[in-house]
Amino acid sequence: MKRPLKLNINNDDCEVEAHPYETLLDVLRNELGLTGTKYGCGTGECGACTVLVDGKPVLSCLTLAADAEGRRITTIEGVANETGLHPIQAAFVEHGAIQCGYCTPGLVMLTKALLDETPKPTEQEIREFIKGNLCRCTGYSKIVEAILAASTKMTA
Repeated sequence: MKRPLKLNINNDDCEVEAHPYETLLDVLRNELGLTGTKYGCGTGECGACTVLVDGKPVLSCLTLAADAEGRRITTIEGVANETGLHPIQAAFVEHGAIQCGYCTPGLVMLTKALLDETPKPTEQEIREFIKGNLCRCTGYSKIVEAILAASTKMTA
């Protein structure tokens, strides 16, 4: 039986109905139409579904929607603003860190969490932080370059 949930997503309060077993990923994509968060593996192995909950990265495929009630959820749709791309998104484009793009939303969200916590990370810190997000296209070098560039842009 579905029950109402009050969620704050991208700074907007909304109410949805969800089954107790529904994941945050399912609610975001199927109930709210926020399809930027990707379904990858469904087992928490790829990171494609990464969103921020209270500023911390979580795998939305493993998080029950009910557990996100009363918390601040940020999806890829909430990163850019009315003036354009977030510096992280722009850096990913500028540095060719996007190929097929499937992993990109999760990597952008993970990068945002990293740079919010550590504004000037080292290359090693970046590689350690993103190691749980799988990318089969880029080889990670361009992703790391983009994150370093975004860090520089955001702290200038």
